[in-house]
Amino acid sequence: MANTVKQIKPIGIKRDDTVEIIAGKDKKKRGTVIKTVPSKNAVLVRGLNMVSKAIRRKTQQDKGGIAQIEAPIDVSNVMIICKKCGKTRIGYELKDGKKMRVCRKCGEAL
Repeated sequence: MANTVKQIKPIGIKRDDTVEIIAGKDKKKRGTVIKTVPSKNAVLVRGLNMVSKAIRRKTQQDKGGIAQIEAPIDVSNVMIICKKCGKTRIGYELKDGKKMRVCRKCGEAL
């Protein structure tokens, strides 16, 4: 078998962007991106896509139990929010030699 190397595509969404989930159990909810995971093509959104995780007791003082944490969401299931027009896709423009992210609907910088 030939070794295949997985290509990592750049994610247009960055940390601190406001996004809306468009598919899954948290559909139509908005939140802020706290982390991007390019290797999995996913993002972590604050307070959304919560899953239960068992936490092991480390010492006698620490409590174990079940904790709620954010799970990664695939980038295809979130859309960025423009301040003017709402949910939108990301476009790119060159301004002064810099690549800028812009709203596809109104053209405003994101």
